[in-house]
Amino acid sequence: MKGLTDWLLGLHGVVVYGMVGLLVFAEDALFVGFVLPGETAGILGGVTAALGHTSLALMLVVVIGAAILGDTVGYEVGRYFGPRLLASRFLTRSTDRLESARRMLAERGGTAVFLGRFVAFFRATMPALAGMSGMRYLKFLAFNAAGGIVWGTAVVLVGYLAGNSYARVEKTFGRVAALAVAGVVVIAIVVWRVRRHRVSR
Repeated sequence: MKGLTDWLLGLHGVVVYGMVGLLVFAEDALFVGFVLPGETAGILGGVTAALGHTSLALMLVVVIGAAILGDTVGYEVGRYFGPRLLASRFLTRSTDRLESARRMLAERGGTAVFLGRFVAFFRATMPALAGMSGMRYLKFLAFNAAGGIVWGTAVVLVGYLAGNSYARVEKTFGRVAALAVAGVVVIAIVVWRVRRHRVSR
């Protein structure tokens, strides 16, 4: 993960937009989120904007667009290949979590699509489950777009603010202090994600 992060932050321009967009898209469409959550790619996209490697406005468009498009493809995958997909080996190990996602979808409908965008496992599986359930596409698209806009804006801005903070601390107090602050932030994010993971389970 660290090698990929360093590599992505070292890129500039079109290549960064392409890689970030592809990772965000693939999380929902191809279940890459089980390996690299799309929110990680979105946050790194925001950091590249803070470093001056990309445009913040364009990165927002790329991440939001990729999130919405990826969910749409995930919806179609679930609609046409749902039962076969659920029988696959890597999903049979997550039966309890899939059942939780199904209950959430049955109880909340479109709201579940929106809320699922903010939990990694649900983000990767909810679009396919919505397609399998027969949810009308226009209803799905409305909640999908709303979730994509809110989530995409949030993760990119988190990365952008983190990147700006790092640069400001480094300039004022030096690289060691900046790295110390970055370490504290990373630890806080990890603790937050672990707690959120436990709650979601």
